[in-house]
Amino acid sequence: MRAEYQDWAAKAEARIMAKLKKVAQRSQHKIPYTAENGIFDDCSGEKIGWWTNGFFGGIMWFLYDRTGDQTGLGNALEIEEKLDENFLHYEYMDHDNGFKWLPTAVVNYKATGSKHALNRALLAASNLAGRYNSAGQFFRAWNDRGEEDHRGYAIIDCMMNLPLLYWASNETKDPRFYQMAVSHADTAMRNFVREDGSVAHIVEFDPVNGGMVKSHKGQGYAEGSSWTRGQGWGIYGFTLSYKHTGKKEYLDTACRIADYYVNHIPESGLIPIDFCQPKTCTWEDSSAAALAASGLLELAACLEEKDKNIYEDAALDLLKTLSEKRCQWGEDVDYFLDKCSASYKEAIHEYPIIYGDFYFIEAILKINGHAVDMW
Repeated sequence: MRAEYQDWAAKAEARIMAKLKKVAQRSQHKIPYTAENGIFDDCSGEKIGWWTNGFFGGIMWFLYDRTGDQTGLGNALEIEEKLDENFLHYEYMDHDNGFKWLPTAVVNYKATGSKHALNRALLAASNLAGRYNSAGQFFRAWNDRGEEDHRGYAIIDCMMNLPLLYWASNETKDPRFYQMAVSHADTAMRNFVREDGSVAHIVEFDPVNGGMVKSHKGQGYAEGSSWTRGQGWGIYGFTLSYKHTGKKEYLDTACRIADYYVNHIPESGLIPIDFCQPKTCTWEDSSAAALAASGLLELAACLEEKDKNIYEDAALDLLKTLSEKRCQWGEDVDYFLDKCSASYKEAIHEYPIIYGDFYFIEAILKINGHAVDMW
């Protein structure tokens, strides 16, 4: 990484850690998703099954790893224990097991050798493996909700959950986990990624025969458009599958998605919810910018020197824009990033979301060579 980037990132990291120490103290016993009036909410209890509930635990591991902060460690371990409730409810266990247990139990096991953490992580991986549809060679996304039939649904987000299976295969020496993960990645490469490098959010398959039925707009603007967070999942997810398998076609796919993303970044550097949304719509998604930045840095690290600069430069531009225009650096405010949006179609847009903070912090740490490898 270029010296001028490292100097900026070192200063940003110091500010992040100073703030996180205070946030950790204020947020004990919480599992945040968003914030109101600058204060984190709490997804413990009735919301314990929410898919984002591992991210704050991951942030606390970042804090502990860099500073030795005991409150951060205590928060991370408490969140991991609270997530045990998921194992007792079928409806809580879905394709997002990686998001919940990679930044919590797997990190804990790698750091401490905890048998309890190993048990949790392998339970989560085994449950995810149970969602594999062998006819279509994909992992089913959501469970059915009321009358909604999701049996054949797969989503681009799941590329980020595959590392749980790669890890489990390596840990147990059982190739089934690896085989399923590669099979899903191959299916996603064929069916989610368009020729121009844009990606679909949802692809529906025939759950019995396995053939592709159609794609859906999902959380983007329209069918065939480019939901920016989905682009980020694609960049990061295919890069991770390349790292775990060495299959060059995954790296090439990540580059194609990244090229589309980089070529569509607005002059302002502020990322919309969907690259294809109407010009009159100003809704942003800072979480998509942070995710893409971290994914682009991961991708750049896999490339030869002559090829990596375009992705590193784009990541740094995204991060600097977030830092200067969309970041709450005040230590009396719990969150970092403003103007995150979960979906184009939701009723409310542009608010703090915990995974925006996670990927922003992770990306800064990556520049400094300090990020805990959670994927």
